[in-house]
Amino acid sequence: MKARHLLAEWTKVRTVPSTGWLALAIAVSTVVLGAIATASVHTSQCPSPSECFEDTTKLALTGVWLSQATVVVLATLAVTTEYGTRMIQTTHAAMPRRPAVLMAKAVSVSLVVLVAGTAGVLGSLVAGRIILVGNGFTIENGYQPLSLADGPTLRAAAGTVLYLILVALLSLGVGALVRDTVGAITVTLTVLYLFSIAAQ
Repeated sequence: MKARHLLAEWTKVRTVPSTGWLALAIAVSTVVLGAIATASVHTSQCPSPSECFEDTTKLALTGVWLSQATVVVLATLAVTTEYGTRMIQTTHAAMPRRPAVLMAKAVSVSLVVLVAGTAGVLGSLVAGRIILVGNGFTIENGYQPLSLADGPTLRAAAGTVLYLILVALLSLGVGALVRDTVGAITVTLTVLYLFSIAAQ
């Protein structure tokens, strides 16, 4: 992959209006659903304030369950839109090395998801920290506030962002194979949600 491949694909991703809105939706949906899930838990629901055995970090990051669907849409559109408009022929005429083009698309989409996912995860942790204290998860009751200084919380945050990037790469690959927006999104969402529900 050469710099011109990356520049061309980054320009495409950056200049499409839907990219900005979808990136915003990734961040917002992660924060909002995480806040709703966190707000649903209160120490008054436990046998005693110190006996709530909730994974507060997991609660705060619950929003990834919803935001991954937006990641699927963003990454799929990055490849299937060109097939739908036949612009892929122009792309391959200008840059004949197809693996390099796909790799450049993957890097570009991953950068967008990295930024949006990081914003969403950090926002979720901040919202979770505030909500949890209000719901009785205080130091006095034996609960440490959510913080990236805590090793497990940092790993969970980094893992969540990495997961969203992997979802984007999966979606991009499916889109490149199926070459149809609706079909690719359906296949990817089925893999992510149906199999997960069946496993549980």
